[in-house]
Amino acid sequence: MNYGEALEKLKKYGQEHVLAYYDELSEQEKTALLAQIEATDFSVLASCKNRKEAAGRGAISPLAAMQLSEIGEKKEKFTELGLQAIKAGKVGAVLLAGGMGTRLGSDDPKGMYNIGITRDVYIFQRLIENLMDVVKQAESWIPLYVMTSDKNHEATTAFLKKHDYFGYNQDYVTFFTQEMAPASDYDGKVYMEEKGKISTSPNGNGGWYSSMYKWGIAQKAMADGVEWLNVFAVDNVLQRIADPCFIGAVIDAGCACGSKVVRKCAPDEKVGVMCLEDGRPSIIEYYELTEELANAKDENGDPAYYFGVILNYLFRVSDLEKIREKNLPLHIVEKKIPYINEEGEAVKPEAPNGYKFEQLVLDMIHELDSCLPFEVERNREFAPIKNKTGVDSVESARKLCKENGIEL
Repeated sequence: MNYGEALEKLKKYGQEHVLAYYDELSEQEKTALLAQIEATDFSVLASCKNRKEAAGRGAISPLAAMQLSEIGEKKEKFTELGLQAIKAGKVGAVLLAGGMGTRLGSDDPKGMYNIGITRDVYIFQRLIENLMDVVKQAESWIPLYVMTSDKNHEATTAFLKKHDYFGYNQDYVTFFTQEMAPASDYDGKVYMEEKGKISTSPNGNGGWYSSMYKWGIAQKAMADGVEWLNVFAVDNVLQRIADPCFIGAVIDAGCACGSKVVRKCAPDEKVGVMCLEDGRPSIIEYYELTEELANAKDENGDPAYYFGVILNYLFRVSDLEKIREKNLPLHIVEKKIPYINEEGEAVKPEAPNGYKFEQLVLDMIHELDSCLPFEVERNREFAPIKNKTGVDSVESARKLCKENGIEL
């Protein structure tokens, strides 16, 4: 893309200010800015104007989870089904690792955070060790696709290479970067992070498959015979990945996807819960859960919306392909966005000053016909690290790791 083409594209979206400092840039910076303009989808900014017109939720009803008792009875059958799929090369794992450890007080990618006490134990290490358990059980390597972001790609790849992928077979590890979305002020004007760089942020956990496809990784996975993708977040150091029992249960149920869920520890716990929305599987966020829904009971007299998602999903690739080109809803999030002002000075705001735009995996699930909520024991599979101390923290994760016999 040349300067004229870039200016024409920016005019279409009212973003000509992006080129305000173009003449001050080096040739390398000019080339990088033009490439960023070409790659950026400015159409998302129109949603700022329609923010108050966003559609409400549909009719919410319960979606029964497969509970621990039933899973226990059929564990042998499910596990064998799952192991067959893994050994046949039909299962891949997708690690969503685009985030930084900012809330943990770190400037590094979140997966590089060291939770060890008497030795080094990194978040990435814990996840790979969990996946290795299944590799040993199946006696078969599982393709691992690692989604990074432009903010942490180099650091992540260098770190894993330095640590020899914590024993994982490098031939089965593939990296790809998440697509980015522009960040804007309240009027939909994009912020400039630097004179030659638009302020952007990852486009949300719902953008993982489109990013995977953009880089040709999804096509390669399908060509290699992968039929199922287990998508999981970077911050849960106890989760089982490519879990044969989970995979087998979803295959046996004939569902398009499955979601690992845990029984909530309290009615107001800040986790999304599985449900049906207008008859299709969906997730309702904790802040959307009305008192009426929170108090609703199922046919057994148990709370109807009491199984929280832990961002560990299994998707059938053929169904992902059916929805790949659908425009998922954009979620507009108010954030503090560093930027340069009209004088070219760097500003670090102390209060929210604009919007970031995200797609969420819950909207992918709602596009599908069926989903199996699959209960797991929270003390054995749910140790998220979102904060340094307190709830869902490094402290609580260390305690749970110790309970599970993991040396830190």
